[in-house]
Amino acid sequence: MRFEQKVWLSSPTMHGDEIKYVTEAYETNWMSTVGANINELERLVAEKVGVKYAVALSAGTAALHLCTRLAGVTLYGMPQVGKGVLQGRKVFCSDMTFAATLNSVAYENGEAVFIDSERDTWNMDPVALEKAFEKYPDVRLVVLVHLYGTPAKVDEIRGICKKHGALLVEDAAESFGASYKGVQTGSFGEFNAISFNGNKIITGSSGGMYLTDKKEDADRVRKWSTQSREPAPWYQHEEIGYNYRMSNVIAGVVRGQLPYLEEHIAQKRAIYERYKEGFKGLPVQMNPYDAVNSVPNFWLSCMIIDECAVGDGRAQSTPAKILERLADMNAEGRPIWKPMHMQPMYRNHAFVTAAGTDVGADIFARGLCLPSDNKMTPDQQDVIIAAIRDCFT
Repeated sequence: MRFEQKVWLSSPTMHGDEIKYVTEAYETNWMSTVGANINELERLVAEKVGVKYAVALSAGTAALHLCTRLAGVTLYGMPQVGKGVLQGRKVFCSDMTFAATLNSVAYENGEAVFIDSERDTWNMDPVALEKAFEKYPDVRLVVLVHLYGTPAKVDEIRGICKKHGALLVEDAAESFGASYKGVQTGSFGEFNAISFNGNKIITGSSGGMYLTDKKEDADRVRKWSTQSREPAPWYQHEEIGYNYRMSNVIAGVVRGQLPYLEEHIAQKRAIYERYKEGFKGLPVQMNPYDAVNSVPNFWLSCMIIDECAVGDGRAQSTPAKILERLADMNAEGRPIWKPMHMQPMYRNHAFVTAAGTDVGADIFARGLCLPSDNKMTPDQQDVIIAAIRDCFT
């Protein structure tokens, strides 16, 4: 069977409230990077996450960059104009993630050291992180990702950072609305970022947020994001700045989306549970999470084929075969994020694993992301499940 309308991996789900706030921006002529939508969105997101301050930015990437820059300034002071704040210093980073996480380190001339994943959540392995500190004791910055909306082992990671005097950047771009021990992700680091990219659980087509409890940090990020203009009658600049502020129009879209966050999470969770039930008896597992301590936002449902069932034999299959079948059906699946230590641009960077086994590479080789759009109907998902089951016959 081929779907007439494509079933997407994760596309925007609009509700109508968005256009009200966009129209308000248009009719009041607040079309730039100031306005009521931005102000209210910052207030609402800070309240949801449980932090004191939120700064609306043009993208999650912008938020991550300013997290990294502020971390570097906090640790090492302001650099000379034209030089990055990290200047060749090593930074421990989650290995399995989107490139934006690591590019934010590269923007400031830092050198990412990749920390392998663990199998319980597919996130940064605390054992590997401790091993990395033993090997590189001078490192003072860690960048942690919550992969596919699943919280990492936050307590262990934070404990290790504290032990070694390191600061934590929390990349919660994919995990807005997820919680760990009852606390929202995006509030655990000294510097925190979320994303409203077009495929995220709440979207503005673009946009992101810097989150913090420190007013001075929020003020500095807000200043940097508006080209670091000084409070003078003329245009005066004493440090490097960026055009990173969120548009009041984009903020209107996100503001209209925000009341539906819990509804979206419930829909995404139902998709995850239907896959889990539908795959019973197959040699596959869903992307794991710690059900005792965390509640993911279930942004993407993923699966991994049991090691013994990868191949072209009886009761076997491969991610490539399943993804090809999905594409033939007009449904979108994708490979798991390719680990950063396997990327050509970062091939010369250090990689630390816990016990000599490359967990991230193994998950990448056997895993895939399934169609997870919350507009997918149960009937459509049943067809997808049946097609995947057929891939093992």
